[in-house]
Amino acid sequence: MGNKVLMKGNEAIAEAAIRAGCRHYFGYPITPQTEVAAYMAKRMPKIGGTFLQAESEIAAINMVYGVAGTGRRVMTSSSSPGVSLKQEGISYIAGSDLPCLIVDVQRGGPGLGGIQPSQSDYFQATKGGGHGDYHLIVLAPASVQEMADLTGLAFDLADKYRVPAMLLADGTIGQMMEPVELAEAQEVTFTEKPWAVTGTKGKREHHVVNSLYLVPEELEKKNFERYERYAAIAKNETRWESFMMEDAEYCVVAFGIASRVSKNAVVAARKEGIKVGLIRPITLWPFPKQVLADAVEQVKGFLCVELSMGQMIEDVKLATGGKREVALCNRTGGMIMSPEEVLESIRKLAGGDK
Repeated sequence: MGNKVLMKGNEAIAEAAIRAGCRHYFGYPITPQTEVAAYMAKRMPKIGGTFLQAESEIAAINMVYGVAGTGRRVMTSSSSPGVSLKQEGISYIAGSDLPCLIVDVQRGGPGLGGIQPSQSDYFQATKGGGHGDYHLIVLAPASVQEMADLTGLAFDLADKYRVPAMLLADGTIGQMMEPVELAEAQEVTFTEKPWAVTGTKGKREHHVVNSLYLVPEELEKKNFERYERYAAIAKNETRWESFMMEDAEYCVVAFGIASRVSKNAVVAARKEGIKVGLIRPITLWPFPKQVLADAVEQVKGFLCVELSMGQMIEDVKLATGGKREVALCNRTGGMIMSPEEVLESIRKLAGGDK
């Protein structure tokens, strides 16, 4: 690892992807993620990589599909409306069992909405988004450092499990600048993967990348096999951060920028004598169900803090099994709650229990 440098979140993603061995980027500009594409446009030609601004988001994701089939590390980035356009292609990539990275730096919606930060793509990211039975590995950074770290991790996990991965960030972390320590650049070696479509050169059997199965028994078998891999991901790769939970009587659940705000509120509540902690999901899929289920035995209530009308709260309620109150502190449309708003919701949750 080298010295820390001051970087914007979006640029940290791009540089981390390059250092992780990504040499192929296809995208289309949209606020608030355009710096990812701009950085790639500047850097990729200098290192023998490919940068291509596609004619549309639909074209970009299908270009990703093509390169993913060769086994090379490839990515695209967009913001909420653009990611919606990519959903059919993402489903094809998942159905073909290919690794890639999709970055979503979220903005307010639905529709064109606004260009301010949001977390309202949670359902789209964690419940599939496109058609059919599939999941993405979904990682949620809460700092510029994690924008870099989780980008590298996303590529590694995607390759390990042959599953597309998504970095689900928000406009605030995309645009903010913080010191970041970048991983050493990986040497780019193109060791051919046993499934990759790279031309037989007359030396091996044909490989076929495909998501079409006209025999229903074959498709069913494929889907069951894929879900065995998803179960392995849930068992081995679920990640979260626990903050001040050792003696907590109440638990805040938040991710991304909402978790940054919530930490300040937790510290303030502790000063008032309210024993509250925070669980921050880092993987939104797989969701850290078990850690929340275990917290039920310890705490009297949960507070879900998110920049949406309440999406992650459904997974929190499922994980806690209806055994405790799960309250919601939310802003939407591009608005961000203040630490004071979260603190007031913590007070209300704790006060309502007395």
